[in-house]
Amino acid sequence: MTTRVLLLTAAVTAAARAVRFDSGAPLDEAGRAAALAAAGRTPRAARVLTAPSRRCRETAAALGLGAEHQVEAAIADWDLGRWEGRGLAELTGSEPAAVGAWLTDPAAAPHGGESLLALRDRVGGWLAELAGRPPERILAIAEPAVVRAAVVHALALPPEAFWRLDVPALTVTELSGREGRWNLRLGTRPAPEPVVAAEPVVAPAAAQAQAAVPR
Repeated sequence: MTTRVLLLTAAVTAAARAVRFDSGAPLDEAGRAAALAAAGRTPRAARVLTAPSRRCRETAAALGLGAEHQVEAAIADWDLGRWEGRGLAELTGSEPAAVGAWLTDPAAAPHGGESLLALRDRVGGWLAELAGRPPERILAIAEPAVVRAAVVHALALPPEAFWRLDVPALTVTELSGREGRWNLRLGTRPAPEPVVAAEPVVAPAAAQAQAAVPR
């Protein structure tokens, strides 16, 4: 048997639609409705985990997993320090050099929080810990940035690949195997009804912001 980690991206929030860094934002009406519509159709797992953010916990509750899940600090959202609560467009206008460094240097943390490398390593450490335990099937409700970091770590991708991964809300990314030998499962059959709420991810917005940064 192998360890299977099913990463379910949380439902959408108004902050996410506006590309604003706000891990405390609640689900918006559309996000909650989409999660409620998906209730009863989540993959089965021996354990259900959620990130600590309000968004992830509310997604778990809407999916009917509120009584089952455990909060896992290791998959908390990307710590963006003093940028918390601010929008990418605003930051691009007020701190173009800082945003440019954040987008182009995986080791940079101009916001005072975690660099991209630190996020990848934190999430990678969590995966390594799971791989060191007896094989099990885990469902984890997480933020898009955490799911993207998990894929980058698991497949040993260059950190810059993070910005080119799109992870829609209420979709499952499956990793299986063991540390140093993770596989990414693609081509999951669609659910009987649409469950994905539209949500802009940071990656496309980041590309626009990068183009706006003075050279």
